[in-house]
Amino acid sequence: MACSISSNAFRCYSETLRFTSRQQQCGLVKTSPSCLLSFNCSPILVQTLGASPVPRRSIPVRAKMAASEGSISGSNRMLVFVPPHPLIKHWISVLRNDQTPCPIFRSAIGELGRLLMYEASREWLPTVVGEIMSPMGAASVEFIDPREPIAVVPILRAGLALAEHASTVLPANKIYHLGISRDEETLLPSVYLNKLPDEFPENSRVFLVDPMLATGGTIIAAMDLLKERGLSVQQIKVICAVAAPPALSKLNEKYPGLHVYTGIIDPEVNEKGFIIPGLGDAGDRSFGT
Repeated sequence: MACSISSNAFRCYSETLRFTSRQQQCGLVKTSPSCLLSFNCSPILVQTLGASPVPRRSIPVRAKMAASEGSISGSNRMLVFVPPHPLIKHWISVLRNDQTPCPIFRSAIGELGRLLMYEASREWLPTVVGEIMSPMGAASVEFIDPREPIAVVPILRAGLALAEHASTVLPANKIYHLGISRDEETLLPSVYLNKLPDEFPENSRVFLVDPMLATGGTIIAAMDLLKERGLSVQQIKVICAVAAPPALSKLNEKYPGLHVYTGIIDPEVNEKGFIIPGLGDAGDRSFGT
């Protein structure tokens, strides 16, 4: 499911086309409808790829089908993708459980990050084609183009855990660490570690990894730093475990066209800046400190 944001509303689209077989690729596969999510206090019913409607709170839904995949990816509005994979739902459930011990939590958030980066890299990474010899004869092949830089930027601390398995998904990627803390009183971000290059190479593709998009201060600060180093919105994809409306609204306002991949969208953020129901402090629970 993909969600675009316009003013105070999310518009969500089924991502079914991305999973079609070769026989189905010539046409749009119609399964579940997309939905329009706006912020108010009415109930919500969301359908994702044939799943039963799940009652939620705070956001109502109206159905609307996307015309085509091109109409989604070509939009200049921010898109939020919630891949309908059962393993993503499983790992989100493990992370939500307050009884999950630290080692299992860290393993779970790493697996979730692996799946989200896999989904985010679909049809985004450049490839080269050629021919090689297999043990049984000549074969046409397609590799990720090693000349096109791929980078992962985890926001410390918790971003380290979400990006832990990036190297198992993304060939020859570089990792640039970015440390941003949030003042517990003002909720304002402060950069304490910046290992970004002065300028990213041309045609770079960057995965910005932050588990929790709550108030939006941290992710906006990170996006600003990436843009200052020559990256466009089209060269960045945000990977997070849980997202909330305040952060998504701020991102949409400042960075239209950005693509965000998240395990789930939760309805609200409390006065302390924590997502509700969320999964708690992802950094504390990942590292046990």
